[in-house]
Amino acid sequence: MITLHHVPQSRSMRSLWLLHELEIDFQVIVHPFDRSLRDPAFLSLSPAGRVPALEIEGERMFETGAITQYLCERFSPDRFGRRVDDPDRMAWLVWLHFAETISQHAAALTQQHVALREDHMRSPIVMKLEASRISKCYDALEARLSTPIENRDYLLTSGFSAADISVGQAVYMARHFATLDAHPETAAWYERITARPAFQASLPRDGEKLFEQSFFAPWPLEG
Repeated sequence: MITLHHVPQSRSMRSLWLLHELEIDFQVIVHPFDRSLRDPAFLSLSPAGRVPALEIEGERMFETGAITQYLCERFSPDRFGRRVDDPDRMAWLVWLHFAETISQHAAALTQQHVALREDHMRSPIVMKLEASRISKCYDALEARLSTPIENRDYLLTSGFSAADISVGQAVYMARHFATLDAHPETAAWYERITARPAFQASLPRDGEKLFEQSFFAPWPLEG
């Protein structure tokens, strides 16, 4: 049995999305976004107290990139992964891990807007810089998706893969802080991939949302 430890609207959402795409048996344990992730029992699964953590046949994994690569290589090396000798293998690895570049900026903004509950704790400078860095990541996606290659609907020439899942989930998080208005190809790609049933199945249910609103302005509102 595969068990995914998950916090809604966190990085573990990309593991949940991939598991739905793979259509394999798994179960989900949902955790709150609080200090319970620092409990010794959870730290035995993920030593940094972060999600996702994955239990599979008595073994334990953490880190989304490692989990994605393992699941693809084991269950779908050609459809969602790319084999070592595949021409798209290099691009698959690059974009798979580019998701973390986006996510680190979204995580910094999540801390500013969600974890730091009092306005005086927040830094308008950090909020502005991190939102700008997300836009730079969008620039990279826009350039990739604008490449004049026939049927450039996804990040890889060979079609949809776990790279789209990982980056797509990172963009899902980032869109809470920076819009895609200036990136039309990226916006069209995002709409394509998030229409997939497996993405819809990975969305938080009522009462599970980490973010209380759909968009946070980069600068705090003044009273």
